[in-house]
Amino acid sequence: MENDRSVRKIFGIGETVFDILFRDNQPIGAKPGGSVYNALITLGRLGLKPAFISEIGDDKIGHLICDFLKENEVETKYIYSFDRGKTPLALAFLDEKQNADYLFYKDYPSQRLDYITPRIDENDIVLIGSYFALNPVLRDKVVEFLEYAQTRKAIIYYDVNFRKSHINDVRFLMPSILENYEFADIVKGSDEDFMNIYGESDGLKVYKENIEYYSKNFIYTQGEQGAKLFSKGVELNFSAKTITPKSTIGAGDNFNAGIVFGLLRENITREDLKNGLSEELWNKIVQVAIDFSSEVCTTLDNYVSVDFAKNYLKG
Repeated sequence: MENDRSVRKIFGIGETVFDILFRDNQPIGAKPGGSVYNALITLGRLGLKPAFISEIGDDKIGHLICDFLKENEVETKYIYSFDRGKTPLALAFLDEKQNADYLFYKDYPSQRLDYITPRIDENDIVLIGSYFALNPVLRDKVVEFLEYAQTRKAIIYYDVNFRKSHINDVRFLMPSILENYEFADIVKGSDEDFMNIYGESDGLKVYKENIEYYSKNFIYTQGEQGAKLFSKGVELNFSAKTITPKSTIGAGDNFNAGIVFGLLRENITREDLKNGLSEELWNKIVQVAIDFSSEVCTTLDNYVSVDFAKNYLKG
């Protein structure tokens, strides 16, 4: 099989929202967003032409979101556009550490995520995450897509991204969380995610007790404390860059984009992940993720800039 990353496809499936940012209770910006959406914009700016599977309203905000995807070379033909309802809004209130507390406004129709299934080939990469990947209303369609991707031998990357607003639903959602672990070739989550799910902040303990049985490759992020990698015979610690953040909204999403970019740059296949990567390869891949997440935190955008992407490709 040809390993040139230009022939391998990237698919993201997730929620689309329009983010309105507040600081000191005053609006300071507005832009398209969503966890997977943000990662795909960055990957599009890196010339990888990812495709997005999602749903938006047939309204002004929905058209703006779709146009922005196209401008950044993200394929939009798998997006379901609905006319009975509105594109969701997310109000993000930044605190003194530039972390966001969210308030969502959603008006969805009864019919959801009626999209055309794309062709997936071996070693393509599928990115999933957040509540979208657990939502009972969408679960059957998400599982159907993941089963297809797994059958086609794609690399499945799952970002847990579990918000505290769903803590009371943990017991009900746990079967879906575990099923996502089982689908995933790589599981990534933050210390906050696993405190919300398990009440546990020890990354190694989370891996050994909850992840390893289902998925061998686990990335545990800790904000300014860096990240940890647990895999077959490998345990690595990564330091965060020292920066002055303006917003951390896109940090985890761009970390994901960095892992995907790193996998492609190093020509990592699904079989490679099953067999286990060397420390050297994991170091190269995770460093890209840290570069991307650090960069996006220095701006109010949810994705790396066009100039940063161009310069990164040159380097």
